[in-house]
Amino acid sequence: MEAGEGKERFLKQRQVLIFFVLLGIAQVASKPKQYSVAEEMESGSFVANLLKDLGLEVNHLAARGARVVSKGKKTRLQFDRQTGNLLLNEKLDREELCGLAEPCVLPFQVLLENPLQFFQAELWIRDINDHSPVFLDKEILLKISESITPGTTFLIERAQDLDVGSNSLQSYTVSPNSHFHLKLQDSSDGILPQLVLDKALDREEQAEIRLTLTALDGGTPPRSGTALVRIEVLDINDNAPEFAKLLYEVQVLENSPIGFQVAVVSARDLDIGTYGEISYVFSQASEDIRKTFQINAKSGELILTQKLDFESIQSYTLNIQATDGGGLSGSCMVFVQVMDLNDNPPELTMSTLIDHIPENLQETIIAVLSVSDPDSGDNGRMVCSIEDDLPFFLKPSVENFYTLLTNTPLDRRFGCKRPDSNMKTPERIQPNRQVVAFILMVFLSQACPEPIRYSVIEETESGSFIAHLAKDLGLGIGELTARSARVVSDDDKQRLQLDRQTGDLLLREKIDREELCGSVEPCVLHFQVLLETPVQFFEGELSIQDINDHSPVFPTGEMLLKIPENSQPGTLFPLKLAQDLDVGSNGLQKYTISPNSYFHVLTRNHSEAKKYPDLVQDKALDREEQPAFSLTLIALDGGSPPKSGTITVRILITDVNDNAPEFVHTPYEVQVLENSSLDSPVLSVSAKDIDSGNFGSVSYGFFQASDEIKQTFSINEVTGEIRLTKKLDFEHIKSYHVEIEAIDGGGLSGKGTVVIHVVDVNDNAPELTISSLTNSIPENAPETVVSIFRIRDRDSGDNGKMICSIPDNLPFLLKPTFKNFYTLTLSQSYQYDVCLTGDPRTGEFKFLKQIFPNLLVEDTEREIKENPNCRNSFVFS
Repeated sequence: MEAGEGKERFLKQRQVLIFFVLLGIAQVASKPKQYSVAEEMESGSFVANLLKDLGLEVNHLAARGARVVSKGKKTRLQFDRQTGNLLLNEKLDREELCGLAEPCVLPFQVLLENPLQFFQAELWIRDINDHSPVFLDKEILLKISESITPGTTFLIERAQDLDVGSNSLQSYTVSPNSHFHLKLQDSSDGILPQLVLDKALDREEQAEIRLTLTALDGGTPPRSGTALVRIEVLDINDNAPEFAKLLYEVQVLENSPIGFQVAVVSARDLDIGTYGEISYVFSQASEDIRKTFQINAKSGELILTQKLDFESIQSYTLNIQATDGGGLSGSCMVFVQVMDLNDNPPELTMSTLIDHIPENLQETIIAVLSVSDPDSGDNGRMVCSIEDDLPFFLKPSVENFYTLLTNTPLDRRFGCKRPDSNMKTPERIQPNRQVVAFILMVFLSQACPEPIRYSVIEETESGSFIAHLAKDLGLGIGELTARSARVVSDDDKQRLQLDRQTGDLLLREKIDREELCGSVEPCVLHFQVLLETPVQFFEGELSIQDINDHSPVFPTGEMLLKIPENSQPGTLFPLKLAQDLDVGSNGLQKYTISPNSYFHVLTRNHSEAKKYPDLVQDKALDREEQPAFSLTLIALDGGSPPKSGTITVRILITDVNDNAPEFVHTPYEVQVLENSSLDSPVLSVSAKDIDSGNFGSVSYGFFQASDEIKQTFSINEVTGEIRLTKKLDFEHIKSYHVEIEAIDGGGLSGKGTVVIHVVDVNDNAPELTISSLTNSIPENAPETVVSIFRIRDRDSGDNGKMICSIPDNLPFLLKPTFKNFYTLTLSQSYQYDVCLTGDPRTGEFKFLKQIFPNLLVEDTEREIKENPNCRNSFVFS
């Protein structure tokens, strides 16, 4: 029986579910009445008189229990029952109450208890201009490359103004300047200020620009806020190195030691950083120059690495190139003049020596000799003499040739010494104090007025015929032998021979023009025909004709060029030149390069008859499209067929900051539970920049973030990971729109948006607020209103749905009245202790027990306190 009664009680106490499906009831007007008041009005200020709108007289207000109720615990309005006036209970701050929401509406209800009636109304809070625009950062830094073209726009941080409507932020101005103007763009978030570049930037002219950005609202007079916009102009490689002098001229003694500082060249570059760093190298340097000199790549110091020899090379012309870190270059020339020293003694070469002569003969030829000194100037001037007391005299013949003759008839009985015994150094003779004759005459009367000239092709075989010399000299064949005719030349090598039997001039050996003359043209071999009896000289010249036996040769197999991608079409880049030992038409004639659409080669003639290749840019480059080229430079000579040499030209296109970062996704959307722990990851954003190096490195940050966003989230500037730094509260803020910025190493930026939706969790218990409570009512008065109360739950969705119920076996009725208002009516005369109990998510009523008159109120309160589930309680009787 007891079990049955328990089950019956359980069934009777089942909760009756009541959902909020009605927005109002018939007692309430369908459209709320609107009233208006300006914010910041003092407490007690008049809002409106409600009598007309309520349709009541003043004397009815107290009788019907008229009062004002509103959402929340704060009572911001009060109702004067004596006058019917609606008054402010406290000063209202529109920004605190509604933030940026417009209109700012405070809903409230006028409750008439007897009989029960609701009057729905709204108080609109009008904004006043009590806030100035404020920039979150007092200084805004923009990094803009000097390569950015005019017309480019840059989004800058906007100001915040808590006022709304016409009192809110309306416009921006920027301080006057010649480089930028301000463009205002309307967006859903308000006016966005943008700087527009009007005039190209030049870091070398102005490295930083400071502007004052002013934000103005629409008040009268307007309020304003300012921020400093600091623009840092980033360098590009737009300046090539320039030498202090285009031509350096130095004189160096030929006995200078190895390691001697020949010169120091210096160039400067107006760019900064890597673009301003200069390295020095030889340009188009021959093998002789590379062996003889070395240049310090950093300091430009030119050092001697090999002994100089004036007699071998009298001067050097060095081309030096200064290249910056971006690949641009400038060049200068160093002319090194080798100063001669007297480091070579005169040399004597004996052509003829007669060691037996008959006595009593006057002016008999004893010897034919030549003297030479490789030194130059005064150091090469020679004095040739013999002692005065000898019976000989020295007679100059032609150029540097001399004949030694007897001065008087010789008598064998006096025992004369051999005529050469008193000569100074038979092979080499030093000048002595006796000045007999200076070599001041080039030709004497014995010499032919014009040399006889012949020609031969180089590499012709030994013994080959050159010319019939006897005929050209007007001599008979027999005379050549009788007069001891022979061919002598300036040096020790006998490259020619005379056949006395035929009178023919022949090659004694194969002649290599390049070995004999190098690059000198024409290549001429000087020789003399000596007739000893009587002495007679003939001058001769043999011209060595070049054949195409050498190909053009580059000093290396590959060269590297670094060209910035913002280099303009028409720019010239010097290339390495080839060397061709052949001369004339057989020498190097032109350069070509493998077909491509970006470059061609220009062959430039130099004053030294050398030909230099220049690479000419034909169209704009784009590193992101093609970062490198590998071209073949071809050097061609003028032979038939032509010979050629090649070098690989490897071109690296160096990056400029011409691409801004771009986010992989935008907007990003993510959902985060409001009970997520601090430092938990929200999401990671990612931006790509197709530039390379520092220009392609991306850092992340918030853009124009409010204090709320900065306090709630953090972003890792390297990884782009966003983390939670403050607890979320769905009931306070349901979503965040976070603007993010990705900035590359060159100052260009991309913008993205992250929408963070806060997901509600059931973290708020239902709340019950009693608007009216009647402690004593007459018995036998069915459907009598005992209480009017309101319930709410701050959660949303299913978490905010509430169930309001009372046990079935009680003499009460629970009726939904208006929105979340309920009335509790009593049909019998009892006392009940009532409280909100059970699961906080259900919000159900629990009548603890019936209270009889002989029980004290204290007992009821004690039992309430002893029940931990009771949060709101009252007693009905």
